[in-house]
Amino acid sequence: MKPFADPAGIAAAIVDLAAARGADKTICPSEVARHLGGQDEAAWRPLMDPIREQAIKLADEGAILIKQGGTPVDTKDLSGIYRIAIVKDTR
Repeated sequence: MKPFADPAGIAAAIVDLAAARGADKTICPSEVARHLGGQDEAAWRPLMDPIREQAIKLADEGAILIKQGGTPVDTKDLSGIYRIAIVKDTR
C-alpha cells in the first residue's frame, strides 16, 4: 500500500471527498480509491477493502453515513455495493 494510503490517509480522504461533495450527496468508494491510487485499476483496486474498513470505522464513529439504495444502513448489516455520505458539511 502506498504511504498516502495508510488507514489514517484513507480515512482523511473519505471524509474530505464526502465533505466536498456535500451533505445531501454521496460518493462511491471507488472514487476514494482512484483519488488515492490513480486511474490505473491495478493501483486503485487493492484499496477497496481498506477503504471499506475505514468507511465502517468512520460510520461507527458518526463521521459519515454508509448508504445502500439511498438509505443509511447499520455497518453490521453491510454487504455488497454501498455509497458514502458526510454526516454534515464540515467545510
